[in-house]
Amino acid sequence: MEKEIRLLHRLCRLYGIETGYLDIDGHRRLAAPDSLLAAVRALGAPLMGLSGLPGALRERIREHWDRLSEPVAVSWDKKPVHLELRLPLSWREYIADCRMELENGGVARWVCRPGDLQLLKSASVEGMDYEVRRLSLPSGLPWGYHRLTLDLPARRHEVLIICAPRRAFTLASSSMTGHRVWGCFLPLYALHSSRSPGAGDFTDLDALLSWVRDLGGGFVGTLPLLAAFLDQPFSPSPYEPVSRLFWNEFYIDVEQTEEFKNSPKVRELFNSPAVQEEFARLRSTPLVDYHRTMAVKRKLLEYCAEAFFAANSGGQEALQRWLTKNPAARDYARFRGAVEKRRTVWTDWPGPMRDGILREGDYDPAAERYHLYVQWLAQQQLRDLSARARRNGQNLYLDFPLGVHRHGYDVWRERTAFVPEASAGAPPDAFFSGGQNWGLPPLHPERIRVQGYRYYITGLRNHLQYSGILRLDHIMGLHRLFWVPGGLPAGEGVYVRYNAAEFYAVLALESHRYQALLVGEDLGLVPGSVRTAMARHNVYRMYVLPFEYTREPRKLLRDAPAGALASLNTHDMPPFASFWLDKGKRPFDRAALPVFLYHRGRLKVPTNNLKAVFRACLEHLAASRAEVLLVNLEDLWLETEPQNVPGATGAYPNWRRKARLALEEFSQNREVLEELQKINGLRR
Repeated sequence: MEKEIRLLHRLCRLYGIETGYLDIDGHRRLAAPDSLLAAVRALGAPLMGLSGLPGALRERIREHWDRLSEPVAVSWDKKPVHLELRLPLSWREYIADCRMELENGGVARWVCRPGDLQLLKSASVEGMDYEVRRLSLPSGLPWGYHRLTLDLPARRHEVLIICAPRRAFTLASSSMTGHRVWGCFLPLYALHSSRSPGAGDFTDLDALLSWVRDLGGGFVGTLPLLAAFLDQPFSPSPYEPVSRLFWNEFYIDVEQTEEFKNSPKVRELFNSPAVQEEFARLRSTPLVDYHRTMAVKRKLLEYCAEAFFAANSGGQEALQRWLTKNPAARDYARFRGAVEKRRTVWTDWPGPMRDGILREGDYDPAAERYHLYVQWLAQQQLRDLSARARRNGQNLYLDFPLGVHRHGYDVWRERTAFVPEASAGAPPDAFFSGGQNWGLPPLHPERIRVQGYRYYITGLRNHLQYSGILRLDHIMGLHRLFWVPGGLPAGEGVYVRYNAAEFYAVLALESHRYQALLVGEDLGLVPGSVRTAMARHNVYRMYVLPFEYTREPRKLLRDAPAGALASLNTHDMPPFASFWLDKGKRPFDRAALPVFLYHRGRLKVPTNNLKAVFRACLEHLAASRAEVLLVNLEDLWLETEPQNVPGATGAYPNWRRKARLALEEFSQNREVLEELQKINGLRR
């Protein structure tokens, strides 16, 4: 099979599939032929087995040469773009009509003859002679997304030109030059108060922002707030959303709606003994009950929707204006209505519905109106609290997840952008010897380029319009992503490459437009080239203290770089107290760390006292060069239970644990206040 394997590896390289990778121990691990075959098939190769390799290879080479040029080109810092055109030799005397449509509406037109362009190389493919010639575009194009159209007698071809700054927006780009900001983190479902029914909501988030502002903090961070399946199907994980384009009505504060204020029917239901008793039960539990909380909230929001659509007010006009700008919202509402009516996922629907066509009768009109209303309401409440924060010099720190639920709206509507035959995951490591399968269908590396990254940009903007700091989940996925082809174990996945430069161009451009910082989650098995690219483009890296432990007594912790967000942990890790107390989890040397902190002036004497070591570690980060510091609120009262235990499906209540202290309790806790005041002083 040696010849076939060589052909397979060559085909994989043409599809951007890596035939091997370095494992956690630094050993090269070759991908199995079955894994490679499954991956190339998932990417569209016409291949059933090894015997079809020669034909599939010829077809892939032919596709490459038949494509006039790459679908996307990047102009960094307004420098000229040079396109490589792959042209049949017979086209050299043709006249090409070139049309550049700028994002701002401007248009430039010119003509050229391919034979006059600079010749880069010649090739003969399947009996056809080709030339590669360079088409140079003018420099100085404004930042934005521009569309170049090449009209030749034999073909029309379009190229997206992304003109972007090389570096993303940073604190140095803003009025906060020289400052080091800090903020607090808590999942919104875990943030609870005496008024919130069973879990935190946007009003609680607003109150937390105000409290942090009064202490000098610049932002509040939380987990993704995106739409989720909370009935049938049921998937409350914030990292498996129904869509990256729409928000979770679970976090709406019903009492802040105009319909609650104006509709006696809504208030009567809200104040009824049955609803108030249910709210009291939901508040008393240590875990969030998504089913029961959403059930009572859904009934209230349905009453609000009825009142809204029955009223002859300016609200409906405002909704229509919003729909004009967000036409996909109606499509999304109908999708959710169809899911609820059929009680099945879209992959089980009849053909036309499965293929994206919904007609009257496929969904309940009342459900459509409900989902339209709650999306409009959610974006209003999120917009208002974000605007208040910005007026106060603060920001929201939101989280842009790697992927979406494979049975959700985005995969149904944006079918060509995804590869449903595979799942994103991670290779075997010290914690997961069998690898990880996250169940998220990966983006197709070629088709997203052909669509000009439209889906990715829309989701990014959906977050940046409200957040001043955006965390990019698993940033290595911009470079390469571990795919687990369907039917194979997680450990037998392969890495598939993406065009990272084009992603960074989009990110840099949009970060400047929204004046937002970008933080890349770069933990785990991340090649040095990824962090080099992050630094080149001003994407902040994550400095998480347990992962920066060197075991070298003189320099026990690596210094936090300026271009980093520093923290003691993440939502996927045990809190600090758990690390320190549990010998099985602790990466620290109980003797060396206190000595290190003592010599850095953070401890008066070397001690193993949990509270003293925790404060010393947090203050060590606060005094560091890292421009952004994220404080996990639960660490401040020495919580030991994590919010998420990766891989513990069903064995641990992931994404459900409420904070031990309510908002009213921790906001008045003397020790919490004193520590945050100390942090603020060190940051200033």
